[in-house]
Amino acid sequence: MISLAYALLWIFVFSMPWERILVLPGIAIVPRVTGGLALGITLFAVVVSGRLRRWHGFHVAAVLFWIWAGANLLFFHSGVRLPAKFWTYGQLLLVVWMIWELAPSERRLRGLLTAYVFGAYIAAIDTLLIYRTQAAALRRFAAGGGDPNDLAMVLALGVPMAWYLGMTYRQPVLAWVCRVYLPLAVVAIGLTGSRGGMVATTVALLTVPLSMTRLSPGRLAMSMAMLGVAGALAVAYVPDTIVQRLLTIGSELEGGRIGGRGKLWEAGLEAFVHKPVAGYGTGHYRQAIFPILAGASQVAHNSYISVLVEQGIVGFLLYMTMLLSVFRAVLKLPVLERRFAIVVLATLGVAMLPLTWEDRRAVWVVLALLLGFSQARVADTRGAARQPLPPESVPVTARPRTRRALGRPAVPHLNDAQDVRA
Repeated sequence: MISLAYALLWIFVFSMPWERILVLPGIAIVPRVTGGLALGITLFAVVVSGRLRRWHGFHVAAVLFWIWAGANLLFFHSGVRLPAKFWTYGQLLLVVWMIWELAPSERRLRGLLTAYVFGAYIAAIDTLLIYRTQAAALRRFAAGGGDPNDLAMVLALGVPMAWYLGMTYRQPVLAWVCRVYLPLAVVAIGLTGSRGGMVATTVALLTVPLSMTRLSPGRLAMSMAMLGVAGALAVAYVPDTIVQRLLTIGSELEGGRIGGRGKLWEAGLEAFVHKPVAGYGTGHYRQAIFPILAGASQVAHNSYISVLVEQGIVGFLLYMTMLLSVFRAVLKLPVLERRFAIVVLATLGVAMLPLTWEDRRAVWVVLALLLGFSQARVADTRGAARQPLPPESVPVTARPRTRRALGRPAVPHLNDAQDVRA
């Protein structure tokens, strides 16, 4: 039963990067179906077994954040209907719990990382196919016709995952499949034309030099060659118009425009001052900045400011507690895993800066996987510490039995008698 639920969870994670390729009107069908089936089977298995894993502080903070997101609307904004974003938080909480229950071991967690990388492969390949067939009609390219910025961040998160799996898999085929993802992802991210995506990719690629101290000379040469191939392919296939767009990253940052996001952030911070404790309620960022921007309002395009304005300082602290608890947990990992986890967290943190991603599956799934890795390692360490040591081989010397000890006269041994006669 648990194995079936894990298989469905694997498909759920696998479908996340390319969920917009196969959709019904407004619904990503594969994640919905597999996620729902996995949840139902997991609940049944837990009820039958009667066992639950002890929660981490991350889970407590996540539950409190969700409760606050609902209570905030009910008590401080009475009469407001609970928006879809609130229920999305609840669904993400269930996904996090399923990963916690179904993937307690490092092997299963590595399997879910592989599922994400394989799914990112499909999204990257579909982006390349769209470029080949519609290069003359489109300026930016994204799998399934989705948002190029979102896709770029999703693909960037897969870069450190693929590199880590390529270093740790013992099967050569799987290892090389994961390594080849790097140049493919770099080209696909370049085709999206996402400036934030390129910044996140730069952070993600730090996993390569940070792991070089653990590489043999042969693997070190292979790593340098892989980076060279990625750069060469990006230069060869990314159109000049997109390259010119990517080169404006510095000027956008210096001018504070950041693709028009700067004014949205300033308006959000100004609105926050008026309701700093409770905020404006889940999903109400547009309404919060509407008076400030004279009727022109959008979503925050910044996850941190979005949470701060919608949930107030209380909800913001709970959300940041989730992130910080995972960061503290991964610091206990061995060197290679710790560097991998920190790079993934850094990539995620950068991805959340220009996007409203606080309620995206990728964020919550990545946090759950990294937390799972840290706890799986701790469990292995504790298990090894509790395992009893094998008994030492102590020579057993038979104590000679004497008849005198039994109250009878002792009879000398034959050898003893010979020694006496001698």
